[in-house]
Amino acid sequence: MKMVEPKILLVEDTVALAETYRAYLAAEGVPVEIAETGEKALAIISRTLPDVIVLDVNLPDSNGIDLLRQIRAEDMPTEVVVITGQASVALAVEAMREGAFDFIMKPFTADRLRVTVRNALKHRLLARRVETIDDEFDRDSFQGMVGRSFAMQTVYRVLQNAAPTNATIFVTGESGTGKELCARAVHDLSRRVDGPFVSINCAAIPRDLLESEIFGHARGAFTGATSERKGAALTANGGTLFLDEICEMDLALQSKLLRFLQDKAVRRVGEDMARLADVRIVCATNCNPLEAIAEGRFRQDLYYRLHVVPVELPPLRERDDDVLLIARHLLADYSREDGKKFRAISSEAEQALLSFGWPGNIRQLQNSIRTAVVLHDGETLELDMLPAEIRAAPVKVPGTSETLRHSTARDVFVDPSPAVRPLETVIRETIEQAIAKFGGSIPKAAAALQVSPSTIYRRLQAWEEAD
Repeated sequence: MKMVEPKILLVEDTVALAETYRAYLAAEGVPVEIAETGEKALAIISRTLPDVIVLDVNLPDSNGIDLLRQIRAEDMPTEVVVITGQASVALAVEAMREGAFDFIMKPFTADRLRVTVRNALKHRLLARRVETIDDEFDRDSFQGMVGRSFAMQTVYRVLQNAAPTNATIFVTGESGTGKELCARAVHDLSRRVDGPFVSINCAAIPRDLLESEIFGHARGAFTGATSERKGAALTANGGTLFLDEICEMDLALQSKLLRFLQDKAVRRVGEDMARLADVRIVCATNCNPLEAIAEGRFRQDLYYRLHVVPVELPPLRERDDDVLLIARHLLADYSREDGKKFRAISSEAEQALLSFGWPGNIRQLQNSIRTAVVLHDGETLELDMLPAEIRAAPVKVPGTSETLRHSTARDVFVDPSPAVRPLETVIRETIEQAIAKFGGSIPKAAAALQVSPSTIYRRLQAWEEAD
């Protein structure tokens, strides 16, 4: 992440004092801008917000405390150091109550000003880092990927850090978890974003044609080669080459890929001349590459050449309530595309989506929501609009080993037991009991319930609003 150079704004109407204070702060190596009036200070703040504002409370056109109140009322991320006279102790106390970082009494030494401003800068830098961490670990989406679970926040962080480099990315994950979307994110966040993004599915192309698809061929190189083919490696020059299902590649071709990675040169089928290709490789597989190596299907030396930055995409069933976030996103998109009026998902349908195992992951969820939108109308997606296998999935009761079945107009289930309570009541009681057991610690309660803390926080907020 690019670091922003810190800035200081000095609001002082006496020019000689302002220049003296700026000279005091020169040793900090931070640019200092001077404003003689409150109006000029606001103009500077609106243009470029400084990290620290050194503010004299006595200004010719306004009161410094009023300016401080305005800064805090608008929640501006800056620290304010107030300068007051010795006769204005009460004013200094008021400034602290209004949110000033610190105050300095006139007259003061250069060291007193420097230490105070230095502490304010450190506090602002720490606050900025906390804000950055909050942004990075509480994102609902990232580069087209939707999800706020802890597992996905980890994926986002790895991609954000690795993408600007030239390191090879090795993506693993079950079919349908979004591996190509992950590769596209790497490309879009890299310095190669203006170059081509070329994708090859090694499992979808016959083995005898895959070499030609990746490395190209000369005209007449083999029967049927009536024209030359550039190949994906040369086509991706200056950009990114995504090799999906890499473990399905023939061993002989793996050897040629290894040479390409080492030499950065391509020899097309039927040619002796080597052509340079500056390509960043992102590869993916839905199998365990170490098992493929043990079975002799994948070269160990190629694996270590490719496995520089590993990215493991979690299956949908391990992503907490991301399934609901993705489902709502898909429902909005498909409704807009098909001219439908769907706006929400019923609580019964949401519970079914949460309980289903999703062996096909996001691709299966996409298909399920698309089918529901195409075949039905209404503003709310109901349980009976979902595919039968999703409706038939047992409902999991958090904190217990029990499961319930869904009840729909098509599939009525009557339990003769009078002790059955609403599922939401059971969930609420289970969560509240876990929180109480761990002395109010939501992270510990979440760990015991095997959910993320964010899930509990959201439910508590929803219950509070409902109450």
